[in-house]
Amino acid sequence: MRARVAGNVIGKYFDWRGRLAVGLCILSTGLLPLQLKADSYPSLSCVDAPKQPPFTTAHEWLVSSIYAGHCFEFQARAVSIDAIGVRTLALSHRVRDGVRQQVVQHLDGPSVSVERRSIAGHLAWFPPSEPDLISAPEAWAEHVAEHYEIELQDITRVAERDAVELRFSPVDSQRYHHTWWIDQATGLLLKHVLSDSQGRVLETFQITQLHSPTAYRGEVPSPTDEQVLDRSWQVTWLPKGFVEQPLEPGQQGGQRVYSDGLAAVSVFASPASQSALQEGLHRVGVSNAAISLVDVGDKSWQIVGIGELPADLLQRIVRSVQFE
Repeated sequence: MRARVAGNVIGKYFDWRGRLAVGLCILSTGLLPLQLKADSYPSLSCVDAPKQPPFTTAHEWLVSSIYAGHCFEFQARAVSIDAIGVRTLALSHRVRDGVRQQVVQHLDGPSVSVERRSIAGHLAWFPPSEPDLISAPEAWAEHVAEHYEIELQDITRVAERDAVELRFSPVDSQRYHHTWWIDQATGLLLKHVLSDSQGRVLETFQITQLHSPTAYRGEVPSPTDEQVLDRSWQVTWLPKGFVEQPLEPGQQGGQRVYSDGLAAVSVFASPASQSALQEGLHRVGVSNAAISLVDVGDKSWQIVGIGELPADLLQRIVRSVQFE
């Protein structure tokens, strides 16, 4: 769920707590039916990855980070700190036959290993200012800059590696603050801190050891699947800058994913059962969850929204769902 999105290591542990990574495409203004064809998937080729440093602007580092997140194979150790507690993790990322294989293992408590496979080069997509003239990674970086003020800080050290610090301050009250530390040698995300408008830290994720990052310079095949999105229900209100992302092959049809480039929200709609979740707001780690039960004709539906947004905004998104 938090596309969390471009340029992060293991999709910032690819939302191993149940949040969903973002996919592609744009929310049409009129919420019209959308059929996504394979040739409309934005993608990147690792052959085109920019040479590592020196970069002098935040935009260059952002573009570099999205290539690095797809085009470096590595092993790493990491720590995650949030309201749930502290967890140590082992991470693995590699590309094989056009497929990204990402594995997260919990090194504390019960043995847990989670694997995710996704299309290599499959990117989030945001409307570019100059269609056909800039790449999908550059369009993503531009979109982020429209909704966050980005400050490039001095070089520092993270996990015994030189890193540059980027601070993302939202231009409105509808999102959280982010701080990234990007590895100067590879462009990989080494550390991410999420905080609220009062400066309270909500989550810290940090690589503690990065082992043998190796650039993958091969081509990645274009997706061949065609996906038709179910339009029997729609989200009719979103914070400014949030764009609908089509699902990757294999994801559930009863969900929608939206992103502003840094934060992501997933909305699920399913027929309600006797075991339906309790209505209202809930906390899921660093994410908020909003649940609503609605009656449509003679059927009851459960609407669930999960994301790293202030609770009142997430609840407004869920309550805006309308059925045809």
